[in-house]
Amino acid sequence: MYRFMIKLIVITLFCIPLWGEDIYQKEIEDAYNAGLQVLQQGPSKLAIRSQATLDLPQGVGFIPNPQATRLMKALGNRVNNEFEGMIVPISESAGWWYVTVDYTASGYIRDDDAKDWDSVEMLEQMKEGTEEMNKEFIKRGWPEIEVVGWVEQPTYFSHTHQMIWSVSSKEKKQMQTNGAGVNYNTLVLGREGYVSLNLVTRLDQVEELKPTSKELIDNLHFTQGKRYVDVDMSTDKIASYGLAALVTGVAAKKLGLFAVIAAFLAKFGKVIAIALAGGGWAAFKKFFSKKSK
Repeated sequence: MYRFMIKLIVITLFCIPLWGEDIYQKEIEDAYNAGLQVLQQGPSKLAIRSQATLDLPQGVGFIPNPQATRLMKALGNRVNNEFEGMIVPISESAGWWYVTVDYTASGYIRDDDAKDWDSVEMLEQMKEGTEEMNKEFIKRGWPEIEVVGWVEQPTYFSHTHQMIWSVSSKEKKQMQTNGAGVNYNTLVLGREGYVSLNLVTRLDQVEELKPTSKELIDNLHFTQGKRYVDVDMSTDKIASYGLAALVTGVAAKKLGLFAVIAAFLAKFGKVIAIALAGGGWAAFKKFFSKKSK
């Protein structure tokens, strides 16, 4: 049980000062313990508002709100009212990752522009948006990041109304891309909005995690009356943008703090792990004492 949370905290701890003041440690410890108390393990069924259900498979757990929001904020990540919770691995061999679950009440999004989008132009828009984010990063004393390129170009599946795309990012000064961060985005369109499952991991692990991402998105189903095909064009709210804008908009919103995860993990991973081991947190002490025994 403790192992997956250690992975989760190590992968995101970069968002707070690495020297770890007591106030931050206490905040994370409290949020961590609260998350454990409400962790819902698979196999189980999650209700996503009144819109959809997600069949949570075995080997993963779900931390709902408000505990998930508390944990994300404690780890330095920004969330909004679209955030439903986070999926984390429980298995010891699951690798370094987590998935954020969001529902956006955008209205019905037309999908007829999927055949015409320009992936080169879309990538440039993401790079421009990242440069704007870097202004905030500089203020906070964090390294600037840059979008490296597509890990998977945007693909829309019209029969299931699913969409997948992914970009990699890294610290600007980092020469190697082995530890680059990846946001592997999947979403399903509904009648009144969409559910997105954003996998956050490292570039060198994304291939092995694609089946996990695919399983999750295939297990997501809008309820009768809320499906994409249930739209009433005469009465329903229609979004003012299409799928191409959705890709670049979601990327700009999600990339943010998530984008620097792997860059920091590659650079400071061992240091952070050591700091955690000696940080005086009861849960981590229990874990390491069990391992030593």
